[in-house]
Amino acid sequence: MPEKDKKNFYLTTTLPYVNASPHLGHALEFVRADIIARYKKLLGFDVFFNTGTDEHGLKVYKKALEEKKDLEEYTDEYAVKFKDFTKKLGMSPDLNFIRTTDPHHIKSAQEFWKVCEESGDIYKKNYKIKYCIGCELEKTDSELVDGKCPLHLNLEIEIIDEENYFFRFSKYQKPLLEFYEKNPKFVIPDFRFNEIKKFVERGLEDFSISRLKEKMPWGVVVPNDPDHVMYVWFDALVNYISAIGWPEDMEKFEKWWPVTQYAGKDNLRQQSAMWQAMLMSAGIEPSKQIIINGFILGEGGVKMSKSLGNTIDPLQIIDEYGTDALRFYLARHVHSFEDSEFSVEKFKTAYNADLANGLGNLVSRILKMSETHLHDTNIRMESNDTNEFPEEYKKAFDEFNIQKVGDIVWRKIGELDSKIQETEPFKLVKTDSEKAKEIIKELIQDLYTIARMLNPIMSEISDKIKKSVKENKMPEKPLFPRKD
Repeated sequence: MPEKDKKNFYLTTTLPYVNASPHLGHALEFVRADIIARYKKLLGFDVFFNTGTDEHGLKVYKKALEEKKDLEEYTDEYAVKFKDFTKKLGMSPDLNFIRTTDPHHIKSAQEFWKVCEESGDIYKKNYKIKYCIGCELEKTDSELVDGKCPLHLNLEIEIIDEENYFFRFSKYQKPLLEFYEKNPKFVIPDFRFNEIKKFVERGLEDFSISRLKEKMPWGVVVPNDPDHVMYVWFDALVNYISAIGWPEDMEKFEKWWPVTQYAGKDNLRQQSAMWQAMLMSAGIEPSKQIIINGFILGEGGVKMSKSLGNTIDPLQIIDEYGTDALRFYLARHVHSFEDSEFSVEKFKTAYNADLANGLGNLVSRILKMSETHLHDTNIRMESNDTNEFPEEYKKAFDEFNIQKVGDIVWRKIGELDSKIQETEPFKLVKTDSEKAKEIIKELIQDLYTIARMLNPIMSEISDKIKKSVKENKMPEKPLFPRKD
């Protein structure tokens, strides 16, 4: 098949900063993106799936100093943490993991700077602003609460008073609005898209893209000006194109670009406006689509923080309940686009109800009947056929509504359970053996289809169910032991 005729799909997460260990918010974005990547593979797409670590900037620099570690040693350590985290989350084995300290990425960032500079969109000026390190954004007084950023109350607002390079963001108000008009599904969900459109409509201000090296030595050196290092926008964001070979390998780049991006709501402005303007400046087609997640909050809708003692380590959840149990919860019990509360008690309740008593019990019941009464299940096992998937399931995926996908699958699980209660093949087999066997065959076929529908969400469990069906043997151990 010629390269141009292939179905190619490029998907990326944002890159987390390496100033803290992986948390539930990272797990949510990583798992959701992985679910989409796996679904696209089911449809026969060739998928390039990207994540990694953002390793430059003031937050990382300060954290390394705080821990009294060499910067390279510190970033290496955290890059390993995040790479191991992706494995613990059961992410796709062909996942691309990029680090912004990679030599190729650094060269790409510098080349991107040069291209935008040649477009006349980079200039130098003196300025004084209030700055939130957590957001990596300038803050006006109206955006602050009691002098602090409402998203990062634990961080002091910094006053920056120096000469920096700036990007002509103001130049791109009209091009961005025209682009949004032509691409009505560019940002999902709609209310986030409306939010960014209103932001751009109010007018854009140029933003700083460098720092003096004497104040922040940890960064990519600005081309032709060793006294400055690039700030986050012309470094970290460029990973989306450097990961696919830009600018050296244009054949690879053109195969995959444009990209579909996952991001948190605190990245809406950066991803859907600032980055798109930068791409326009460089003469590169904008991103294909941006999916915006809400936050995971503690009980009572309170933001999780170490100071409040309400943080939950996703690795501890995995160690106790398993990878697929966490993936299931993030898919089905966390809102696709709004904020959601998370507690260990909520998680355990959902685990017992939906997994131990729901899916796990259903698998055991059906396979016990099949193993006892059928010698040949005679099921259809086409690996790439998605015609048996409900249209609403495929539509929910197309809309990136992963919670709805989970609801649809669990409704199918409930329907199968109801069918067993209504037909009682385990009793019917004593009076009408052939009819009972036909019902059991239907149950087995439906269970196999459910296992395939589960593949993007819970690939390990999906494979276990399919294997048991093919072997016509009930699992020796419960798929999900009940937790008391």
